[in-house]
Amino acid sequence: MTDVQPDTAGTRAQAGDLMPEVLERLDGLVRIPSVAFPGFDPEPVHRMGREVVALFEAAGATGVELLDVPDGYPCVYADLPGPHGSPTVLLYAHYDVQPAPESQGWTSPPFEPTTKDDGRIYGRGAADDKSGLVIHYGTLKLLGPDRPCRVKLLVEGEEETISHLEAFVEANPERFAADAYVIADIGPQEVGKPGLTTALRGDVACTITVRSLAAPVHSGLFGGAAPDAMTAMIRILDTLHDEHGDTVVPGVDSGTWDGAEMDEQVYRDGSSILPGVEFLGTGSLSDRLWAKPSVTVLGMDVPTTAEASNVLLPEVTAKLSLRIAPGSDGEQQLEALMTHLRSQRPWNVEVDVERVKVGHAFAVDASHPAIVAAEEAMREVYGSEVERIGSGASIPLVASLQKVSPGAAIVLWGAEDTAKARIHASDESVDPEEIERMIAAQTVFIRKLAAASAG
Repeated sequence: MTDVQPDTAGTRAQAGDLMPEVLERLDGLVRIPSVAFPGFDPEPVHRMGREVVALFEAAGATGVELLDVPDGYPCVYADLPGPHGSPTVLLYAHYDVQPAPESQGWTSPPFEPTTKDDGRIYGRGAADDKSGLVIHYGTLKLLGPDRPCRVKLLVEGEEETISHLEAFVEANPERFAADAYVIADIGPQEVGKPGLTTALRGDVACTITVRSLAAPVHSGLFGGAAPDAMTAMIRILDTLHDEHGDTVVPGVDSGTWDGAEMDEQVYRDGSSILPGVEFLGTGSLSDRLWAKPSVTVLGMDVPTTAEASNVLLPEVTAKLSLRIAPGSDGEQQLEALMTHLRSQRPWNVEVDVERVKVGHAFAVDASHPAIVAAEEAMREVYGSEVERIGSGASIPLVASLQKVSPGAAIVLWGAEDTAKARIHASDESVDPEEIERMIAAQTVFIRKLAAASAG
């Protein structure tokens, strides 16, 4: 254990006093079904944007505005002045959420926040990423009007779907320039166990379409000689992994993890792996999750079992996602995957591969003064050493922020614990005590960074 500094202890106490208000704010935000996916009602998304403006105005921020993002939902922005010569810290979160269909198997209504016996608050977006919004809200409340540095706010409205924010940020570099970016859209392995994310796997995606016939034909009359597209697709997809489950695509990079180890029980519980089902791949669990590539079939256009008939399928399309190792070039990695897929043509079927997106991987410069300050703040607030962990998730905006301010630090933390948060899944939840700790840690971090700069 480490000693808690007097000013940090005071900040912890202030954060605790603020929590009833913070949780009331979170309750109202979770009730808004701000799903920005195509086909969903846009009204709640726009309503959520307005609520975020009101949220930060209630925290004492001035000049909070909704900025039009070309072809996308608005982002919330503010530029709050600080002392002359002080550093600029930009606080990021997003106000849109994943869909929450009944088929996921929720045990409580997803847009009615519910506190259960374990003390966690359940609801879609309670963790991802409306917890980030109230962490920023609490931070501004504790800093008060005499902020020790300049603070910018950036809250996105379509992070969970096809985001248009990256291009907007890169087109307006001065507006979004900062010395440190705080991304409150991630979390530790477990609540109460401080974790600073120092690497993100990138996420590249493509579609593959296999064609073998000009039209569907009877599987009895023609099956056995005429190849169907589904069987060809299965053979192609099987080439992406070896017998151990490792991703094996020529030209796709792999690495090893030298930070904290992923807790196996935390991972098993959080991933919902069925009893007796084995893990994929080789190497340490941390290697497999944070440093090695992982390709996944996200979806496939085929008839359902209810729609299936006795025909050979003439055409099948699948969407693939490849998580790439930190330090890898996203464009090159996607090209390697697409080249491999195009080279796989069982029975000389037609294969078309199309690019979907590139989300670049990221690795933190742990020596940056802002990262040092962030670790110190976490250590003092939590009273224990900080784990440097990775994440298999990707945050595409990070690459754009690096372009805008190449020398800036990017602090990745939040209240979305791996063990129980279940982001994107049924029964998503957040632990209120983790929100409280993160409000305190973020406040202490900003003060430390400003003090170091002034010194």
